[in-house]
Amino acid sequence: MTTLNVQTRDLKTKAKRLRREGFVTGNVFGKQIEGSIPVQIAKKEAERIHKECLKGSQLYLNVDGKTYDVLLKEVDYDAMSHTILEMDFQALVKGEKVHSTAEIVLHNKDKVQGGVLEQLLTEISYKALPEKLIDKVEVDCSNLHVGDILKVSDLDIVKDEDIEIMTHMDTTVVTVFVPKNAEVEDSETAEPEVVGDKKE
Repeated sequence: MTTLNVQTRDLKTKAKRLRREGFVTGNVFGKQIEGSIPVQIAKKEAERIHKECLKGSQLYLNVDGKTYDVLLKEVDYDAMSHTILEMDFQALVKGEKVHSTAEIVLHNKDKVQGGVLEQLLTEISYKALPEKLIDKVEVDCSNLHVGDILKVSDLDIVKDEDIEIMTHMDTTVVTVFVPKNAEVEDSETAEPEVVGDKKE
C-alpha cells in the first residue's frame, strides 16, 4: 500500500506562506484522534499521491515517524493554477466501518453501438471495514446500445456483501442516446413526401 511522509504543521505559519515554500497543507482526523492533526506535505509528495491515489483511496500516512492507516478523504485542487491546496485524511479504526466513496471508471466507451454515452454519476458512496475499502468501480461499456440505461443496482459492487451501498439504487450511472446531429442528418436525407400534383 502507498505510504506518504508528512510533517506536523505549526499553525503560527500561514498556509499561503507554506504554499510559497513548496508545501501543501492538510489535516488528519479520526475517532481516536483528539481534534485533528494539522500537517504539511512536500509539494512533490502531494502531487505523487494525487496521481497514484483517487479520492477514497487507502494509504499509510507517516506523521513524524508515527504511521496511520488512513483514507484520502478530500483533495482541494485549484484547476486554474493546477495546484493542490489541501489534502485531508481520515484515520481508520480496525473493526469499524467507514463511510467512503469509489470513483466510477468507464471502459470501452468508444465501443458503444450506435449512440453517445453520457455519464451522470461519477462516484458511489458506501460503507465498509478498512480491509474491504475500494477506490474505484470499473464498468465495461462495450455491450451498451442506444436507449440503454445503467443504474447503481446494475453495478458489480452491489453484489459485494462486505460493502454497504449508500447511493440510491435507482440512481442512473450512464445513458446511451442518439446524437442530435444524427437526427438532423436523418431528417435531411429522408425523401420528401409527395402529396399530389396541384392543378389550377
